[in-house]
Amino acid sequence: MNAARIVGIALFALAGSHCFAQAGSAPHAPLQVPAKSLPVPTDVSVGMQEIIAAPLRPGWNDLWKTGEEWRKAANIAAAKTIETLPAMRERLHVTVKPSVVDGVRVFVVTPDVISPEHRDKLLLHVHGGCYELSPGEAGTPEAIMMAGLGHFKVISVDYRMPPEAYFPGALDDAMTVYKSVLKTSEPKNVAVFGTSAGGALVLEMMLRAKQLGLKMPAAIAPGTPMSDVTKTGDSFYTNEMVDNVLVSRDGFCDAATKVYAHGHDLKDPLLSPVYGDMHGFPPAILTTGTRDLLLSNTVRVHRKLRQAGVEAQLEVYEGQSHAQYSRDDRLPETREAFGEITAFFDKHLGQ
Repeated sequence: MNAARIVGIALFALAGSHCFAQAGSAPHAPLQVPAKSLPVPTDVSVGMQEIIAAPLRPGWNDLWKTGEEWRKAANIAAAKTIETLPAMRERLHVTVKPSVVDGVRVFVVTPDVISPEHRDKLLLHVHGGCYELSPGEAGTPEAIMMAGLGHFKVISVDYRMPPEAYFPGALDDAMTVYKSVLKTSEPKNVAVFGTSAGGALVLEMMLRAKQLGLKMPAAIAPGTPMSDVTKTGDSFYTNEMVDNVLVSRDGFCDAATKVYAHGHDLKDPLLSPVYGDMHGFPPAILTTGTRDLLLSNTVRVHRKLRQAGVEAQLEVYEGQSHAQYSRDDRLPETREAFGEITAFFDKHLGQ
């Protein structure tokens, strides 16, 4: 080995040791990144290209400050969603019936054909919407897709939201239904899923189930979970103004969550479950996209589960912003995503 190479290796080692010695001693200067133009990926379906190319969500910076204001906005948005549901139910051959389980509103979502291997299985769904949006039937699209594409019976929880109830009302309602489900179904035949705030609620439910000494379901699918509602996570910065759904951590979803939290500590694991103890969790499949503002929230949960010895599968879709894999049941990306979740559930349910 020549002298120059020896000196180079020594300097590299010295620099590395210096970095380790200084770690945590002072905050590093942020990386300054020039403005960029992001082309729409061409290796996704035409329909997904249109979704990726869409402008930023209207009203992404509406920062309502009360539960009453949020409910008014939620009802307006919900009416538009509900208009699309009859056609979706018809396409996917699914029926939806409102019901009540131990005082909690739910929708029972049943496909016309339940796969033979799924007839003794039951899925529990908690919808997303930043703890404020998608009230009533507007919270059922993901449940309809899971029932129609996966051929499972699904119970979708229409949990209370502000101003009807604040933290931990959504979690309490979801747990009430879960406890009822355990009275009639073996835990090994039950899976729990949801996206965004629903994904966070799935994780919060597992933390609460541990606290209460309840048996865990066979599997969970927390899609792009709002697992940290503080501004912690790389993609809150790298994907800001790139994600055309959530757009910014300082936008509508942050404002909605703070209203739901009602002054509660945002780092409480029952609001930011990434800070909870995930040992003993059931196998999990997590789904996100490369432009998702919550990409880091999802990745951090995946790592936390792996570190806890839990089987965890991470699915990341090209070019997608927040939860766009569940935007349109007719897209191949949607069918692929729900196919992955179905296969994961099939692997673990009934075991």
